[in-house]
Amino acid sequence: MAAHEDRDSSSGSSPGHSDALPNSKETLEDQSDDRGVDGGEKGNNTGPPQPVGFWDKSLRKTRLQVYGRWLVMTTILATFILAVLSMYWAVLFHVEQNISSLVVYVVDFDGQAAPYTSVTPLLGPMITQMTEEMQRSPIPHLGYVTMPPSAFNNDPLLVRQAVYDQKAWASIVVNPNATALLQQAVQQGNVSYEPLGACQVTYVSARDQDTHNAYILPQLNTLQTEITSSFGAMWTAMVLQNTSIPLTNLQRAPQALNPAIGFSQFSLRPFAPAVATPAVTIGLIYLIIISFFSFSFYLPIHTKLIIPEGHAPLKFWQFIVWRWSATITAYGLMSLAYSLISLAFQIPFANPTAAAIEVAENPNAYGKGTFVVYWMINYVGMTALGLACENVAMLIGQPWTAMWLIFWVITNVSTSFYSLELAPKFYYWGYAWPLHNVVEASRTTLFNLHSRIGLNFGVLFAWCAVNSALFPLCCYFMRWKSKREQKKAAANEKKE
Repeated sequence: MAAHEDRDSSSGSSPGHSDALPNSKETLEDQSDDRGVDGGEKGNNTGPPQPVGFWDKSLRKTRLQVYGRWLVMTTILATFILAVLSMYWAVLFHVEQNISSLVVYVVDFDGQAAPYTSVTPLLGPMITQMTEEMQRSPIPHLGYVTMPPSAFNNDPLLVRQAVYDQKAWASIVVNPNATALLQQAVQQGNVSYEPLGACQVTYVSARDQDTHNAYILPQLNTLQTEITSSFGAMWTAMVLQNTSIPLTNLQRAPQALNPAIGFSQFSLRPFAPAVATPAVTIGLIYLIIISFFSFSFYLPIHTKLIIPEGHAPLKFWQFIVWRWSATITAYGLMSLAYSLISLAFQIPFANPTAAAIEVAENPNAYGKGTFVVYWMINYVGMTALGLACENVAMLIGQPWTAMWLIFWVITNVSTSFYSLELAPKFYYWGYAWPLHNVVEASRTTLFNLHSRIGLNFGVLFAWCAVNSALFPLCCYFMRWKSKREQKKAAANEKKE
């Protein structure tokens, strides 16, 4: 450039060149500026590169990299979808084959207790015969198990206790006086005879309202219809053939002829009110989601302590203690807010308890202290779910944490909102998963069910303990990974 300028100056001083190259210095400088902006012939570009078309030759290598990475990521996501989402579908894959795992006790007390032992029972043997034939049928059916009255000390109320204790999903009891009262009704014309007093069906719908409504009650109702129809036909023929029974008796007690028998249904713990549904099912998904996203919300706040911006950084081990303590405290406050929603929508939290064999609507397991227990369940559950999310997020980082959230939600939901008795045995690990124990403990507390709350809290505290022990290691790993990425970025900058 300097040589050009010298030549231009000397040429400019020569009278022979003054007219041929007017303002030649300014013209060359303008051309130099233009080459700098446009990139120049030899790449002396000091500004940002200009956009080019997708098929430009300069993008060839980059296009190949993008193709490869797109293919790899799509393969990973497709494999993830097939592997993880299949777990949600598969939990209901063998329902028809496993429906017999829903045990229903059939107990025949008919003519088994004084003063009815002298009466030849008709109804009890017929019901047990039908359920045993159904048990041998290839058609999907409930797991009917014929139990002797002696197994319950000849007390029908102890059968109720067994159902409440979740030894069976339901029971069919033929009352001791079923045949005796029916015969007496037609022989004496008993106007007060009640067919529904012959048998009783007992269950606890609050244990799992979906399983009861979808599988148990429909089959029980069908069975009751078949029994009533078969026994009614047989009983009507017997009565009409007995000429010793006056017609006036049948006129006074027509219910003793048709329908003759019936089934009283007792749900010891009905599922109510309807607004309780989110508290023990779909609403608990948000417990997972909130605990998951708290990591990204709080991490920028925590890292201010270790980034020296006008202050000395906090010692890292103290930073770990602060993060763990702040996280656990936040879970407590967030779980309280979550629990208050159920209270605000008037789910009962202060009703007295009820006896196991009584039919009771909305009894609470801990009386007026139920809400505190409910909050503690959500608190410990959120801690168990959330600390696992914290650790995994520190280990795998973005964008893989989104896949972890999907995995964590699906595995917890599929083993908590559906009966594991109906699922393939592969899913039995779900008994140890956090949300399963949160659901079970919440049902126990809200509906005064058979309690395994000690086991539920034990499983949740085990998750909390394991993840708390791993928490410092994951923090150190995240710091190491962050430093490595910073060094890698610095090295790339030097190369450029």
